[in-house]
Amino acid sequence: MVLPNHYHVLVNVGSLDDVSAALKLLHGSASRAWNLEDGLTGRRQVWYKFADRCMRDERQARRALNYVHYNPVRHGYSDDPLEWPWSSVHLYVEERGREWLREAWKADPPGDDGRGWDEG
Repeated sequence: MVLPNHYHVLVNVGSLDDVSAALKLLHGSASRAWNLEDGLTGRRQVWYKFADRCMRDERQARRALNYVHYNPVRHGYSDDPLEWPWSSVHLYVEERGREWLREAWKADPPGDDGRGWDEG
């Protein structure tokens, strides 16, 4: 899910080393292109870090998914998660339906699981 100043991705990986290398390549290329376009090469750092969290069980993974889908509302970019066009919530509606999303939210709301994920 993409917001104007950050994004969230939930993936299942065998090694964080592979994720780190891929993000370094993606962020480096995108940062350089934006800085060149804006004439700010060497003066502005676009992306500089990522955070990883290990999901301990299915419940925590569902809470994280709910956190990610609710993030645009939390940050004031939309009033409803379904209004945010760059979210995977639309895929879940297509594949599993709104009722599944509603039940997933009721069963496993994000609570404090995402606290600090997208600050500072």
